[in-house]
Amino acid sequence: MKLDSTNGDTKPSGSFTEGGGAADDDDVLVPPLNFAVVDNGIFRSGFPEPANFGFLKSLHLRSVVCLCPEPYPEPNSEFLKSHGIRLFQFGIDGCKEPFVNIPEDTIREALKVVLDVRNHPVLIHCKRGKHRTGCLVGCLRRLQRWCLSSVFDEYQRFAAAKARVSDQRFIELFDISCLKHYPLSFSCSRK
Repeated sequence: MKLDSTNGDTKPSGSFTEGGGAADDDDVLVPPLNFAVVDNGIFRSGFPEPANFGFLKSLHLRSVVCLCPEPYPEPNSEFLKSHGIRLFQFGIDGCKEPFVNIPEDTIREALKVVLDVRNHPVLIHCKRGKHRTGCLVGCLRRLQRWCLSSVFDEYQRFAAAKARVSDQRFIELFDISCLKHYPLSFSCSRK
């Protein structure tokens, strides 16, 4: 790996492959902000940028669940279209406390998409992958019968200093009874 310092910056030029040889910059896979595996076939992240498209392509996604209300950016739409990835957009405003209003019916509909294995592999994202994504994943964890302390630990790991008590309250009070008939055929969540 060489460092390019022609403009005063030091940045890596190129990378290495598993075999130790140099790879082109096009081969570098950059995950989106706050990317993580949620379960088999389910991923979470912040809003993907064009630099993340190679990484997303490697996931062989069938679907993307976007929790932002803004129109999906043209480069992202083109990427999804060119790779046969279906977009499910559930516009939830990214409000700050104390005016957080997470629509329970919207989270429920988004969960139905996530629970449908025909949509897997699926990426769930909002702007930063913290609050809206954290609420959806937290409700999924409740369906998987995670204890609340573990659900909140995971939420806080992504939200960090910006964790919201109102989000955690929403997750705790979310009514999962209408979704219990959905199969949880991924991972080891069936009991």
